[in-house]
Amino acid sequence: MKVTKTGDLKFIQEWNRFLILNIIRREGPISRSEIAKLINISPTTVTTAVTEMIREGLVAEVGSGTSRGGRKPILLQFVPDSKFLIAVSIKISSISIARMNLHAEIKRKESYSTGGRIGKDFIRFVISCIDGFLSRESDLERCLGISISCPGIIDQQKGSVRYNSKLDWKNVPLVHIVEERFGMKTWLDNDANAMALAEKNFGAYKNSDHLVHVTVGDGVGAGVIANGQLFCGHGGGAGEFGHICIDPEGEPCECGNTGCLENYAAWTAARRRIVEKLADGRPSLLREKGGADGSRITIEDFLFALGQKDAIATEVALEISAYLAKGLVSLINMFNPQVVILGGDLFSGNPTLLEHVTRLTRRSIMNVFSDEIIIDGSSFGRDQHLVGAASVLLNDQFRFSLLA
Repeated sequence: MKVTKTGDLKFIQEWNRFLILNIIRREGPISRSEIAKLINISPTTVTTAVTEMIREGLVAEVGSGTSRGGRKPILLQFVPDSKFLIAVSIKISSISIARMNLHAEIKRKESYSTGGRIGKDFIRFVISCIDGFLSRESDLERCLGISISCPGIIDQQKGSVRYNSKLDWKNVPLVHIVEERFGMKTWLDNDANAMALAEKNFGAYKNSDHLVHVTVGDGVGAGVIANGQLFCGHGGGAGEFGHICIDPEGEPCECGNTGCLENYAAWTAARRRIVEKLADGRPSLLREKGGADGSRITIEDFLFALGQKDAIATEVALEISAYLAKGLVSLINMFNPQVVILGGDLFSGNPTLLEHVTRLTRRSIMNVFSDEIIIDGSSFGRDQHLVGAASVLLNDQFRFSLLA
């Protein structure tokens, strides 16, 4: 006779709980009997798990369904505001922090300019921002923890940033630093991975098991969902899309290579092109925004000018689109995704750039892929980075239990 070990039983119970909670979260209002049929679990197992979730406040009974003979079934609904999390989105130029519920909906948020900080000074600034945000929260006993997204190569298991050249970070134990300072469980992942998880768990294409999220802003990165799971690579470095070489004789990159995509398509490259064109004396809406040398031009300025069909902004959009499309062709031909999401600050509210990149990419990918692939913008608009950050914690916790 086969003996089930205690550890195996606990795993099975937690896995069943994960399945049941996810069904209620995605399909509710739904009855206990419908849950049992959908995931082929005994009604007794469903009832036991649901009773615990109701007691914890994660699930509520919300009325009766239609009877199919006998008593009307009681319907169950997920309660996303029963607990909350603190999402922290770290970017090179800014940090955003939000209180978010279990549906990754923002309840309160604040943003802070990083002011060019790097190294240990940047770490201190992150801690200071979180400290200030938490000081304005009064019910932290209901908080599941702190969920952080950050650019760079991330070791999820160790909770560290292995490498970020722009921040001058190498092997920074960020999770340990935050947990030691605030005494709250903390999660960490790469920003592109986080936004891929957001699309998979909460976005318009959550039923897609093969999805790539490309983020373009201060840098360029990609998060890859393959067979329904996040693909991280051996050491967390999968998806360093910005460091594929598109020009072997091109510009040197801070990563040590030459001709990296990031140096041609990220915001710093776009702004450099804008400044070069303004130096020729051509009229542009961007001239009055950028100061004497164009250094004050922001992504928002560029997006506004592009929306107004400014000639220089449009030229730059076309130029970076060509580089991005060149990289995307390789990415699509390699991974064969169902969906490619183009996100990050440069694609936020920017249908012009999305249209250019989509057209150029479709023109060059293999014909067999062209008709079936979907290329679209983020499901979450300007809040995509925060929804991504929240998804790091939620993806981990919804696998088993929402409680530690």
